[in-house]
Amino acid sequence: MAFLELLFPPDDPITKILSRIAKIADRGNVRVYLVGGAIRDRILGHKTKDIDITVIGNGIEFARAIAYSFRLKKVLEYPRFETAMVPYHDIIIEVATARSEQYLNNSRKPSVSQGTLYEDLARRDFTVNAMAMSLNEESMYELSDHFQGLHDLDAGIIRTPLDPVVTFSEDPLRMLRAIRFSTQLGFKIEDETFRAIGKVKDRMEIISQERITEELTKILKVPHKPSRAFYLMKDSGLLEIILPEIANLDGMDQKNGYHHKDVFNHSLQVLDNIAEVTNKFEMRFTALVHDIAKPKTKKYIDGKGWTFYGHEELGARMVRRLARRLKMSNKVMDYAEKMTRLHLRPIAIAEEGVTDSAVRRLCVDTGEHIEDLIILCRADITSKNPRKVAEYTANFDRVVDKITEVGEKDRLRAFQSPVRGDEIMKLCNLEPGPSVGHIKNAIEEAILSGEIPNTYDAAKLYLESHKDQLLSEI
Repeated sequence: MAFLELLFPPDDPITKILSRIAKIADRGNVRVYLVGGAIRDRILGHKTKDIDITVIGNGIEFARAIAYSFRLKKVLEYPRFETAMVPYHDIIIEVATARSEQYLNNSRKPSVSQGTLYEDLARRDFTVNAMAMSLNEESMYELSDHFQGLHDLDAGIIRTPLDPVVTFSEDPLRMLRAIRFSTQLGFKIEDETFRAIGKVKDRMEIISQERITEELTKILKVPHKPSRAFYLMKDSGLLEIILPEIANLDGMDQKNGYHHKDVFNHSLQVLDNIAEVTNKFEMRFTALVHDIAKPKTKKYIDGKGWTFYGHEELGARMVRRLARRLKMSNKVMDYAEKMTRLHLRPIAIAEEGVTDSAVRRLCVDTGEHIEDLIILCRADITSKNPRKVAEYTANFDRVVDKITEVGEKDRLRAFQSPVRGDEIMKLCNLEPGPSVGHIKNAIEEAILSGEIPNTYDAAKLYLESHKDQLLSEI
């Protein structure tokens, strides 16, 4: 198809690699196709990095031929699945034998046998990933689209090539991938496909936690509105299986005219707020889970309404257990636990009369993540009341000012007095000892309090004019 040729211009690095692969295919008289995500992404105008190749024949042998032609020594071979990976600079060329697959009920790992191109495309997860582009010279750029993937790309639809119940039952991870692709691409999951998730969602139990967490991580890294995935998980019933702690946040109670903010919706709004200002995974995960303990600490108090006392401390412990179950790294686990425990602390600093020491304790407890904590607190403002938003925002502005003020004082305290110890001893006729330190501290305190500027001349003049007084205090 001519339009595909336009999407692979000759000077493009990926095109150059495909052209070399095409020559290898023609020399070996092998039918070879570019398949899957590379075609989808080019059509959508997204960057293409990795290359998936399907071979009508022996995929591993063809991968070796690619490596030989590219003068590469490393080929990662997986004979059981008749696939191989060829790392080339920062690009992974994955080569697979066109195959059909048969699944067992208790495993997502299929029994593989060689098949036709149609059978190979039919086994794929979604129609938008089930297109193939010929790499042979006589039919270069010709598109095989047996399942209307091009139509679905244009319509913005996620749909399985075959019966979605069978597709999801065979490989249940595809249910989560459908939600991830829908969120990433902004596509709608076709109705029958979405209903199928609810029918076979319990099959997720055969998927390893590592694979599930890999998909969740990709979802949380979606640039804008990753919350959409969690709403889809909730509506399909997947959320209570994959993340029951988050599913438990859904719902709102009302009593004597008091109601509390739906914690599920609130948490997802905080996640989206964070996603708009940072792509840091640890922050996004923390945004999702920071109120995880509210259902367990919820209590109604007459005249006061709903309270959640201690949810930050209990939440920190729950977050640690959750991160461990999800098999996340210690770095993510420690970060999310700490930020959950501290997420209410900054607001107290906005109150009148808070001491510098309270600010210092917060900075020490937060460490290098103090800015992240302030960002999280700002993202935590999800009120629809403009007056309250303005009030909360002003509070955090005061927090930042207070932290900056205390930080500046501490920075000044850390400086060395412009008048050094040997000069103090000379001017005051002192021997080395605590007296020298006392006078030096007095000069530093005068600078810190703004009594004199932080210059050598001012400090020396202060010492000369206050020498008698300072000596009398020793």
